[in-house]
Amino acid sequence: MKNTLPILYSFRRCPYAMRARLGLIYAQIRCELREVVLRDKPAQMTALSAKATVPVLHLPDGQVIDESYDIIKWAVARNDPHDWQAFTRQADELVAENDGPFKSALDNYKYTCPSPEQGSGSPRDRGEIFLQKLNQLLETSAFLVAEQQTIADIAIFPFIRQFAHVDKDWFYGQPYPHLHQWLITQLESDIFKAVMKKYLPWQEGHKSVYFPDLHQVTHSPLGAS
Repeated sequence: MKNTLPILYSFRRCPYAMRARLGLIYAQIRCELREVVLRDKPAQMTALSAKATVPVLHLPDGQVIDESYDIIKWAVARNDPHDWQAFTRQADELVAENDGPFKSALDNYKYTCPSPEQGSGSPRDRGEIFLQKLNQLLETSAFLVAEQQTIADIAIFPFIRQFAHVDKDWFYGQPYPHLHQWLITQLESDIFKAVMKKYLPWQEGHKSVYFPDLHQVTHSPLGAS
């Protein structure tokens, strides 16, 4: 039987997959969710995308979108209740920095042993350049590019969360009060709690799982009027 809903291959803790799910729930787009075990990726997913990484969105017309930021943009183009598309240009610039130099620093930081004294040029030191920039942006607005949550916030937040969790004592001990509050606000939001619901790994032949739950799609994004 032909699929009438998009199929999303996802992994709960992957920041790229997180932001794709955040975009889908914002746009109130329901899909069949297939939770992936990264060490045992389903052949159906790898056949769709040579990258073989989550997220992968398989549309009913056969189109495949396997870049998380593109999934967000696709979702918002279909349904944009709070005009997030008006902030796309500003978001693009920040997301490029997040996905480039900051993500590179984050990857190195995660896999080194954090210590109180990390010399200049260390992964944490390089990542802190982006943290400082975000904190400065948040000095003048509640969210990264506006007074409401936008594409920029949901696309970047999962990576800041991951950076903070490497060494929470260090992160929350730094002089970035606006960034700290922004992160806490995102973590405590209904929309984030909804996308972090746990699902069993998908197996062919099992009953389909749908995301988001019907009651979850009514949640408004943070800061929406």
